[in-house]
Amino acid sequence: MSAASVERPHGDRPLTAAANRLMDRLPGFRVEIIGGELLVTPPPDGAHAEVLTDLMVPFLTAGLHGAESKIVQGIGLWLPSDVEDYAIPDLALVDADYRDHVFENNCYDPVSFRLVLEVTSSNFRSDLRNKVKAYAGAKIPVYVILDRRNQRLHVLTDPAGDNYAKHRLYAPGETVTLPASLGADVTLDVGALLRAGRPLQD
Repeated sequence: MSAASVERPHGDRPLTAAANRLMDRLPGFRVEIIGGELLVTPPPDGAHAEVLTDLMVPFLTAGLHGAESKIVQGIGLWLPSDVEDYAIPDLALVDADYRDHVFENNCYDPVSFRLVLEVTSSNFRSDLRNKVKAYAGAKIPVYVILDRRNQRLHVLTDPAGDNYAKHRLYAPGETVTLPASLGADVTLDVGALLRAGRPLQD
């Protein structure tokens, strides 16, 4: 069960208003505010969508979509770095009561998140840099990145300030068992995931 939500200051939200206008004008694009800057990501390619489904399967098989937790795609995560900052991770493992911790603009308190996962696209630098800082600052316990460009999987754990104390890289041919703190054993086949997610063009 999640801790209580943190109060956030109210007032004008010019970047949030701009982000909402962009989402209205660009259906299918993901619009986020990270570090006080708008980040706009084009719709994912088919391989991105396919591997995201493949990534859900081990969490579902482990029983993590049930009474205690939920595995969800594309929900907003409020970030403590700035009053308007929020991210929309590709996949997240959240406490089952996450809906009780909603902030404005359809985003949720980071205390509800056990894990966030990103599958890289054209904005891969953001996933590997800006979002590391953002998710660590939000104290997200586990951050997983499927790096399709460089053909490896990153597992970051133990947030400390604006970084993670532990950062392991895995290559094709390896398997990784994610931390038991998620609530069950989840094992990922790195090679199979990278093959499924391989884009037609880099």
